[in-house]
Amino acid sequence: MDQVLDSGTKTATKPIISFRNVSKRWGSTVAVDNVSLDVEPGEFFALLGPSGCGKTTLLRMLAGLEVPTEGTILIDGQDMGNIPPNKRAVNMVFQSYAVFPHMTVADNVAYGLKIDGVPEQERARRVQEALDLVQLGHLAERMPDQLSGGQRQRVALARALVKKPKVLLLDEPLSALDAKLREAMRFELSQLQQKVGITFIMVTHDQNEALAIASRIAVMNKGSIAQLGTPSDLYEFPASRFVADFIGSVNMFEGTLIDDKPDEATVACPELEPYRIHVPHAVLGQESSNVWVAIRPEKMNLHKDADAPPTVPECPAAHNISKGEIQEISYLGEISIFHILLANGRLIRISRPNRSRFDQDNFGWGEKVWVSWGGTSPVVLQG
Repeated sequence: MDQVLDSGTKTATKPIISFRNVSKRWGSTVAVDNVSLDVEPGEFFALLGPSGCGKTTLLRMLAGLEVPTEGTILIDGQDMGNIPPNKRAVNMVFQSYAVFPHMTVADNVAYGLKIDGVPEQERARRVQEALDLVQLGHLAERMPDQLSGGQRQRVALARALVKKPKVLLLDEPLSALDAKLREAMRFELSQLQQKVGITFIMVTHDQNEALAIASRIAVMNKGSIAQLGTPSDLYEFPASRFVADFIGSVNMFEGTLIDDKPDEATVACPELEPYRIHVPHAVLGQESSNVWVAIRPEKMNLHKDADAPPTVPECPAAHNISKGEIQEISYLGEISIFHILLANGRLIRISRPNRSRFDQDNFGWGEKVWVSWGGTSPVVLQG
């Protein structure tokens, strides 16, 4: 069943990549299940999901390294059914980079052009252009074992870009790097994509990586696309419990929709005190249906005064405020994470920015607090 939910904005541009009802099976195992998807020219597109969700299989079918069991893949309007990998207008950067250890940087980058029979003078010019593009022009004669992890990744990028593909495929391109270098390379990848102007399609299981650099993301689960949209759409308006839980951190409360008005809905939540909470219009149709209320940790507030609960903006006075006790505080520099035990025994997570050097001293372990959230903070999802 095709499960594409697109919360992004459609354009009239002819897609550079089209998947049409594509499936891939190995015996009884379904790796990709009836996926239809368009990628626009010039996009930085991400396929995001947990291990085994089908994202890498989808990328490998696009590259021609796997053959679909069913469906059609188009690149720039051309059916790829009988087109071998080396004849497709794509190039791929693998997770391991696959840099040849016995060749210099320049020879690594030139390899594909040499196989294609590009004349030596033109080959040298294009290699230099590609190396300059990834800021490695001064290291052309180095061997791979003389390079850092980030530099080897740039060699792999230059080798892919030198053939001037219409689409660059990236399979977990930053996973082999340490955390600080990975963050720096996110910015470099984004800048590089804007500079060359071609379509990048990246596979990753790292939500932060996808949110930081992709213009649109397809979240995959069990071989299908759970939701398709911009990073902000996926984070702020998840279409399912899976997407809400997979993208970032979230507090999830099970409840029953008891009143759904045009401008406000009420959900009975046994896991919260008070029992009823107010949420944005649920748009779920029938009342008495099972729902989930998702609230991001940064959209919940902490208050010290347990005797006089504060007035919460956009929130009725007696609702969306709950008692709790601080169980744990994690100081992470720019933010602090609080684990709060609510009165009914439910443990939730709240994040607060440390705007001054003394913000972390405002609350202590074991302190009695109030937890509140605005009326527009929750997202209501079907159970």
